[in-house]
Amino acid sequence: MNKNLEIHFLLSAYASGYFPMPEPQTEKIKWYFPEPRAILPLEGFHCSRTLSRTLRRGEYQVSYDKNFAGVMKACAARKDTWINKEFIKAYTKLHELGFAHSVEVWCEKKLVGGLYGVSIGGAFFAESKFHEKTDASKVALYFLVQELKKRRFGLLEVQFLTPHLKSLGVIEVSSVEYLKILKKRVIESQKWGDNSLRLEPKK
Repeated sequence: MNKNLEIHFLLSAYASGYFPMPEPQTEKIKWYFPEPRAILPLEGFHCSRTLSRTLRRGEYQVSYDKNFAGVMKACAARKDTWINKEFIKAYTKLHELGFAHSVEVWCEKKLVGGLYGVSIGGAFFAESKFHEKTDASKVALYFLVQELKKRRFGLLEVQFLTPHLKSLGVIEVSSVEYLKILKKRVIESQKWGDNSLRLEPKK
């Protein structure tokens, strides 16, 4: 495995505010630290009327950590993707250790939407999502927010702001503000998964 994707290195990077993506042409891993940073305040999630109707219809079933690899592979199944086999292997290992989690959305026993991300202490770092049916990825995000609130998380990071994410309540904060929140949350006891690899951010 690429040394940049080794477990302790990955966790230390996230705890310090960085996340990896490979370059499309060379697949060389680059580390990103956006300024500003996009986060979704858990109490600020906007559930639109359309999404509310979808939830009320009850056509989707939702699970957590039932098919992590399936969600990653579905997120990678697009023309322009940065999720390669090395990433799937590394994040699946994180999942096995309790540091990466998925939300699955099902319809008639078929996986039709979902998302996954990394969890350290009271911080969750959303990585990617997908949908094969209308609103399925929004349903996944809605239920992720509910789960994080139940587990008393204090940070949901989503990397970059887009018009779509802004409509769901995502905001931007400066890197200074982000690191202040991050350092407080990653040293909390592990709220979702095993706490045996707990790390603190770099000073």
